[in-house]
Amino acid sequence: MATLYLASGSPRRRELLTQIGVPFITLSASIDETPLPAEAASGYVERLALEKARAGLASLERTDAAVVLGADTAVVVDGKILGKPVDRADALAMLDALSGREHEVLTAVALVSVAREDAHVVTSRVRMRALAPGEAQAYWETGEPQDKAGSYAIQGLAGVFVTQLEGSYSAVVGLPLCETAQMLEAFGISCWQSLSVNS
Repeated sequence: MATLYLASGSPRRRELLTQIGVPFITLSASIDETPLPAEAASGYVERLALEKARAGLASLERTDAAVVLGADTAVVVDGKILGKPVDRADALAMLDALSGREHEVLTAVALVSVAREDAHVVTSRVRMRALAPGEAQAYWETGEPQDKAGSYAIQGLAGVFVTQLEGSYSAVVGLPLCETAQMLEAFGISCWQSLSVNS
């Protein structure tokens, strides 16, 4: 069976892969995440996921049985991509833009091997309630928003802000499990490998 490598430092993606029983090895894949001029959000996340997976594959000494998974998530409101905040003011501006309205979360997952590559983008819609004065500031001070796209984590403290989700919860967290499992199967990697069968 192929060996899966995860080209991501995200603990959420590690947890999600572990959740579905897929063994993997984590590796580092640094790329430039600057959006291209006039690049659509779906094209942006797909490009980054593929570039991460390709960079991960290129970093390996042996690639004959390797499959590398790359992923990227972007929060989009009014057609604008909200990445990770650069500072407190940036985070508060993002949370203000999301307050009391619906936004999109796009997550791309890509698999790359020496023989083939595939990528898929999943779009979910999330609605946040209006944030009361001081809530965004208090949330920033928890430290949670600092490395999150759109400055929030639905699986964390910001779960109290979310009133509605249409789409894939796991994709909003960082990895669409249904689509990822189907893609892994096509690359010869099965889910539920870590489950032991009791007789």
